Amino acid sequence: MLLLSVFASTAWAEGAKVRDPYKHFFNETWGDLPEELNKAQKSGKKGILIFFEMDECPFCHYMKKNVLNQPKVQAYYRKHFLNFVIDIEGDVEMVNLKGQTVKQKDFAKKMRVRATPVIAYYNLSGKLIYRHTGKTSGVDEFMWLGEYIANGVYKKKIRFSKYKRQKRAEKKK
Repeated sequence: MLLLSVFASTAWAEGAKVRDPYKHFFNETWGDLPEELNKAQKSGKKGILIFFEMDECPFCHYMKKNVLNQPKVQAYYRKHFLNFVIDIEGDVEMVNLKGQTVKQKDFAKKMRVRATPVIAYYNLSGKLIYRHTGKTSGVDEFMWLGEYIANGVYKKKIRFSKYKRQKRAEKKK
């Protein structure tokens, strides 16, 4: 009985560590990207992140259930970026980075999103600075991706794959 109680409380504590990514990772938006860029500039962010997804995507679900729900990920990304989700099959209207009203699916098509998830980082001018297709291997890789952008490592022309290898080597030490 005691063992069951300890197991149940441990499982509850583990579950308490994760938070809904739609509430704690993604920012609320009316879908006006130029307005969101303006907000990002005024609030001292490094840029915006767009998470392109679709309902049936198992890798999108993996990211939301294993990475984007982690408090340390949420805190880091909320500090450095405004984070938005776009459904690549969505009929919801939005304002793209050029100020044009389009459907989410048309924006995704224009951005050449064919597989999901696509994690796209835009600078404060609205320029795409990095695009990652597919899920990350876990929390560490996603955090390194955020650091790679937020710390401006991409500006040094160092590929993310090399940066990731360096971070993995540092972690092993």
